[in-house]
Amino acid sequence: MPIVIPSNYTASDTEPEQRVAYFREDIGINLHHWHWHLVYPFDAADRAIVNKDRRGELFYYMHQQIIARYNVERMCNNLSRVRRYNNFRAAIEEGYFPKLDSTVASRAWPPRFAGTTIRDLDRPVDQIRSDVSELETWRDRFLQAIENMSVMLPNGRQLPLDEETGIDVLGNLMESSIISRNRPYYGDLHNMGHVFISYSHDPDHRHLEQFGVMGDSATAMRDPVFYRWHAYIDDIFHLYKYKLTPYGNDRLDFPNIRVSSVSIEGGGTPNTLNTLWEQSTVDLGRGMDFTPRGSVLARFTHLQHDEYNYVIEVNNTGGSSVMGMFRIFIAPTVDESGKPFSFDEQRKLMIELDKFSQGVKPGNNTIRRKSIDSSVTIPYERTFRNQADRPADPGTAGAAEFDFCGCGWPHHMLVPKGTTQGYPMVLFVMVSNWNDDRVEQDLVGSCNDAASYCGIRDRKYPDRRAMGFPFDRPAPAATTLSDFLRPNMAVRDCIVRFTDRTRQRGQQGYIDSNRRQRSTEPCGCPSVNVDIDALIRKPYYYIPCNHKHHIF
Repeated sequence: MPIVIPSNYTASDTEPEQRVAYFREDIGINLHHWHWHLVYPFDAADRAIVNKDRRGELFYYMHQQIIARYNVERMCNNLSRVRRYNNFRAAIEEGYFPKLDSTVASRAWPPRFAGTTIRDLDRPVDQIRSDVSELETWRDRFLQAIENMSVMLPNGRQLPLDEETGIDVLGNLMESSIISRNRPYYGDLHNMGHVFISYSHDPDHRHLEQFGVMGDSATAMRDPVFYRWHAYIDDIFHLYKYKLTPYGNDRLDFPNIRVSSVSIEGGGTPNTLNTLWEQSTVDLGRGMDFTPRGSVLARFTHLQHDEYNYVIEVNNTGGSSVMGMFRIFIAPTVDESGKPFSFDEQRKLMIELDKFSQGVKPGNNTIRRKSIDSSVTIPYERTFRNQADRPADPGTAGAAEFDFCGCGWPHHMLVPKGTTQGYPMVLFVMVSNWNDDRVEQDLVGSCNDAASYCGIRDRKYPDRRAMGFPFDRPAPAATTLSDFLRPNMAVRDCIVRFTDRTRQRGQQGYIDSNRRQRSTEPCGCPSVNVDIDALIRKPYYYIPCNHKHHIF
């Protein structure tokens, strides 16, 4: 019999933050975050492992999308959008008790009580000594760089932050990575923010406690303060985006291409996305240090949605076929108080659902795109792979490819939860000119289907436009989304309806690694394994840096 992991494992319903625990503590989401940082480490002996195409920009965009998704989930559950953690001297109101054990030290992950304040760190055993004032200094220098639109280099010269590469420079500066243009001056704001919070319960090691979940990329997303910290990081990046020239028609329009409509079709009501709970079973046996041979099955409950299709009607008034890049987003229409969003607020909540290229012949075109083919997600079987398939030597190309294939937003979390009444959202599609967007390169290997958040292994990011385009920059002339629309764009009001019922995975078949529908196993669930050490393990991002303290 499988071990059932309860949904209210870390807190009761009296804690308001528990309403979104299904998101924060989703195993697939935490695996995605861990895999992303495996693929894009901030430090490595070989600089080439870190110095990947548009790595800093991808750090910004992937986390920006997490915050957008989390904010929508909060509003679906009658919570306000996440409040930024921007006052390093103020108490952290949210407590968190992870209820996790570390397989490394055979000790429980320490909790953080509500009202905890970060303090100066003095932990000689961990080679960490740092003051909270350092965070404030690094923050102020970063803000000054944005104000000046230039970064100071170690030789004292200024590096301009242009619209093409500026966000990439700032992303590497913020995290920071070893390819930061000036780490001694701009420091490690993002990383050390994680470290200060993760040691807030025992900053001077007097209680001999290890760091909390914020100190490990495999567990950090479980903590409510992760989203408060990254909401602030995201707002700082947006300050840079506000300094850029808004996109003009030459960047937004696609001559001769008109999108007449976009809609959603599925098994039920048109333009309705349906969500529910689903129970899945995974084998945790490979994560146990001491256990008899055989499977250790665990059953957990996660959000799921019914699959659907996008139907896009496009008219090409030109005389020849063209290639278009289809960009699909979804966003809420009203805020916490029920008031319509301004365009500037709404664009920051745009969730990327898909991006794909498609030929458009002269005349009318009807294009159908399956939700399971999303460029954002990976299927269930890739999220929860059989770890026995991983090459034994971690330094081989095969092992690197195996790790990369685990990077991607879990497909079961593609669609926000919605509400039982039906949560109002707006679906957006844009067709841009593929000739302007394309990147000339040969694609090799596998697992190139979740490029939006993870890029492509050993290749350039497969889109020349800014990540998040066309919503990454403000549009002062647009008060509402309708003001922003061009002929090559279309929107459709839709609802996300949640049904509070639970189905067993496999009742209607499931998607295999090739994204084809197939029948279930005799037991009623897929036979997959997850390495629990990916969730509870020796920290990967915990190494000394040249400032004599450790980095997340």
